[in-house]
Amino acid sequence: METALLAIETRLTKYPFLTGFEKPCSLDRVLFIQLKNIENFDSKKYPSISRWKNYLSSFSEAELQRLPLVKCAELSVLIKQIIVALQTQKAPQLELEDKIEKTPQDKKIQNTIAMDTTDVPQILLNWLNEHDTCDSVDVAEHLKIPHQKIIGGIKSILCHDGVINTEDYSVSEYILSDEGKLMAKEGSHEYNLYQAIGADGKLLKDIKLPNVKVAQSKALEAKWIAIEKTENGPKLVRKVDKVGDVVSADLKKVADGKAEELEKATIEAFKKRKALSVQITKGLKVSKGPNFVTTLEKPELDLTAEMLANGSWATKSFKKYNFDALGIPPSSGHYHPLLKVRTEFRQIFLEMGFSEMPTNRYVESSFWNFDALFQPQQHPARDAHDTFFVSDPAISTKFPEEYLERVKKVHAKGGYGSIGYQYDWKIEEAQKNVLRTHTTAISARQLYLLAQQKEFKPAKMFSIDRVFRNETLDATHLAEFHQVEGVVAEKNLSLGHVIGLFTEFFRKCGIENLKFKPTYNPYTEPSMEIFAYHEGLKKWVEIGNSGLFRPEMLLPMGLPPDVNVAGFGLSLERPTMIRYGISNIRELFGPKVNIEMIYKNPICRLEKE
Repeated sequence: METALLAIETRLTKYPFLTGFEKPCSLDRVLFIQLKNIENFDSKKYPSISRWKNYLSSFSEAELQRLPLVKCAELSVLIKQIIVALQTQKAPQLELEDKIEKTPQDKKIQNTIAMDTTDVPQILLNWLNEHDTCDSVDVAEHLKIPHQKIIGGIKSILCHDGVINTEDYSVSEYILSDEGKLMAKEGSHEYNLYQAIGADGKLLKDIKLPNVKVAQSKALEAKWIAIEKTENGPKLVRKVDKVGDVVSADLKKVADGKAEELEKATIEAFKKRKALSVQITKGLKVSKGPNFVTTLEKPELDLTAEMLANGSWATKSFKKYNFDALGIPPSSGHYHPLLKVRTEFRQIFLEMGFSEMPTNRYVESSFWNFDALFQPQQHPARDAHDTFFVSDPAISTKFPEEYLERVKKVHAKGGYGSIGYQYDWKIEEAQKNVLRTHTTAISARQLYLLAQQKEFKPAKMFSIDRVFRNETLDATHLAEFHQVEGVVAEKNLSLGHVIGLFTEFFRKCGIENLKFKPTYNPYTEPSMEIFAYHEGLKKWVEIGNSGLFRPEMLLPMGLPPDVNVAGFGLSLERPTMIRYGISNIRELFGPKVNIEMIYKNPICRLEKE
C-alpha cells in the first residue's frame, strides 16, 4: 500500500486533484472514502494527500456523490492496491463478524455485497431478475455501492438494445445549514435578541449575542423593536409586548422532513438567510426490457481477420459506435481570442479589397507619430503622462528633408489655405522616440510613399497591431492594446462615401444599427464618432472614430489637391470582450489570463451569433 500512496502523493504534488487542475471527480471520491478508513494517517509523510483530504472533507456526502464519473486505468490500479491492503488489514475483524448469528435477510444482503462490485451490471441484472424493477438510489443505498457506480452500470446495460428500460427522475430535499440547525434548536436570532433586551430595553453595546447585526436587522424588519438615541449610545427597546418564534418553528418542520407544509416565500426567505439549501437527487427507475437477459454477452470491439476467415462474425454482437462521444482532444496549440477576432477582421478587410500595411515598427519618432499628422507639439497627448518615451535610442535623425521642412512650415506659419498653429516648431521635439501611440503613424508613412509615386493610384489599406499609451490600468484600460485601422485614398472622396464604407464594414462585422456623431480630431476634418446599438446593454456604445484627413497633413506629403483620404479606427479588445462575454480586460490580455479559457473558447464569426 505504501508504494501506491507514494505514487498518489507524487501526483497530488503536481496537481490539486487526481486527474488534474479543474475539479475533483469520482476517483477522488473513491480514494477519499478509502483513506478515511486508515487509522493514524501520517500527514507529515504525505502532506499533499493530507491537503487533498482536508479539502474533500468540506464536501457533503451528497456533493461527493455528484462528482463527475472519470476513468483512468493507472489511477484505478493504485486505488485497487490500497483497497486490497485495507481489506487484508480488516480480515480478523471480518472473521469475528462471521461468528455472529445472522438472520436470513442479513445473510442475503451480505451475499449480495460480497459479489464482485466491479461487475455492477451483473448485480443489477440479478436484482431485476428477482424484483422486476429497481430504483438506482434505493439499490445504491441497499447494496452500499456508490450511486454514481450504479448509474454507470445502468448505462453499460443500456448499450445492449432492449435489455432494460429506464426513466429519469429527480427528488428535491431541503437541508438545514449549521446556522439553520442552531436556530431550530435554540431559537431565531431576532427572537433571542427580543428576549435579551427585556421590557426596559438595553444599550446596543451591552448586548453580547452572536449574530447581533442580523438579529437587529430582522427584528427591526418585523417591527418588534425600535432604536432610541441616548447619551450612552443607541438603545434597543421593544415595540410589542409579545412575539412568537415562527422562524424557529418553521425550521423545525424542515428538520422533521415537513418542508412541504411551508409556503414558497418562507422557503425562499430561509434560502436567502442561508439557513437551508436545496439538495437535488437525480436517479433512474429501471425495469425489464423486451430483450431482458440475466447474462450479458460482451460485445466485440473490432472485426478481425480471424472472424472473417472462420465466419464467426455472423453470430457475434459488436459494440455500437458512439457518434456523440467527444473523443480525446488533440495535443496542439490554441489561438488566443484576440487572434481569432483579429483573423476575422483581417478577412473582412481583404474581402473589401484592402491591402495590409507593414506594422512591425513599435518604436516611432515623434515626427511620424505626431508632427506628420498635423498634431501640435504642445498637444496634451504628447506629454509624458500619456506617452511612453524611449530612453535608448532617445532620438531619430533620419527624415525626408524636403517633407520635414514642409511639415515645419505648415505647423509654424501655415499654408495650403491654413494659418497653421503659429508657434516655434522645434526639431528636437520631432526627433524624440516614443512607443507608438496609434497605428496612424504607419498610415502616415504609407501615404507619404503613395505620394512619391509618379502617378497617383487609389489605395485602400488596413493595419491591426499593438499600440502603447501611458494610461491608468483598470478593468477596461491597459497600457498596451491593439488598434484596427483602415485608410482609403481616392480622388473626390466625400463624407457620404466614407459613411457607406463604414456601414458595409460593420455590416460584415454583424453590426447594422449605426449612427454617426460629429467630433474633433487634430488631423481629421470633418471627424465622426461611430456608435452602434448594443442589444444586450440596450444603449448606444462608441465603437470607433473616423474622419477625412486634413489638407495640412496630406498636401505636405505631395498628394494631389483633389485626393481625399478617409481613415477610421477601433480597438480589437472591445469587440473581443463583447464577443466572448468578458467584462475585465485583464482576463483577456496579460498575466491573469486563464489558460483554460484560451483552450476552450469557440471560433469567431462576427456576422453570426
